[in-house]
Amino acid sequence: MAPAARNEDDRHWSLESLNKAYKQGYMAGLTGQPITQHEHTASVLAAAWEAGWDDGHEQYALAKQRIA
Repeated sequence: MAPAARNEDDRHWSLESLNKAYKQGYMAGLTGQPITQHEHTASVLAAAWEAGWDDGHEQYALAKQRIA
């Protein structure tokens, strides 16, 4: 994506969209999906999704350890 398009996308986010991106990332991490699954073009939303994925993936890894 061109830098100008990315900058434009970064201007159009809200607290609600950040929360939604985080929750989607959390669920993706919690279910063992790869981090490359997100489709956010805005870097702020991508960062929120990845933060959620990190937290969810941590819980996924802990659950796998408990089972093993």
